[in-house]
Amino acid sequence: MKRLIAAFLLSATPVMAFDIESMSEAEEAAFGDAVREYLMANPEVLIESINELEKRRAAESAKNDDQLVAANREAIFEDGHSWVGGNPDGDLTMVEFIDYRCGVCRRFNEEVRDIVAKDGNIRLVLKEFPILGQDSDNSSRFAIAVKQVAGDEAYLKAHDELITLRGAATLEALQGIAEKIGVDGEEVVNLMNTESVSAVLRENMQLAERMAIKGTPTFVIGDQLLRGVPGDGLTAAVEGIRAAQSEEG
Repeated sequence: MKRLIAAFLLSATPVMAFDIESMSEAEEAAFGDAVREYLMANPEVLIESINELEKRRAAESAKNDDQLVAANREAIFEDGHSWVGGNPDGDLTMVEFIDYRCGVCRRFNEEVRDIVAKDGNIRLVLKEFPILGQDSDNSSRFAIAVKQVAGDEAYLKAHDELITLRGAATLEALQGIAEKIGVDGEEVVNLMNTESVSAVLRENMQLAERMAIKGTPTFVIGDQLLRGVPGDGLTAAVEGIRAAQSEEG
């Protein structure tokens, strides 16, 4: 009961000023009855308290995410192995953790491109984060291998093919993509399970673990960590970050 009373008092503003632990069982029971009676008569107070508690939790979560970004800046923005596009010298970096089999990643792929193209000053970083099974793993290994064999332009072509691939990411399908984008399919496939590719995935997975990233897409835009696509949409989120930059500037 004391925990329930404490939770109620902590969600109230201002917090009631008396020592909960010093209450006798009779006082505790009487207080509990009074609280229950009040809430039954004024249920909107409970809703207000829950909303306030959620606001505080969200603020604390955002603060923790800010600290995670600050602590992992180099691995997030300058890992040396991820594909970098958009404006490499842009004043705002957007990092996306992607899984090619992720339906949300697929759905927002064009919006990400549009945001970067229309803004003109965004540096885009794509981090391979295959978490949805063997097809995901095959796809990411293929994309990384393409980049290591043929460079950034070929990687982007592979990315575009993989993000729209409808069938399974079999070796045959991947070799077909290699042929379509003009890279040596045999060389790429042979590289997929080597340490040079595995090391990239391992570093990305370790970074995601440190940052408690468990799903895709996850974005880091500037200093903000966005776990999934915000309710107002990605475009609105970027516009909000840009507006905040202007106010700070």
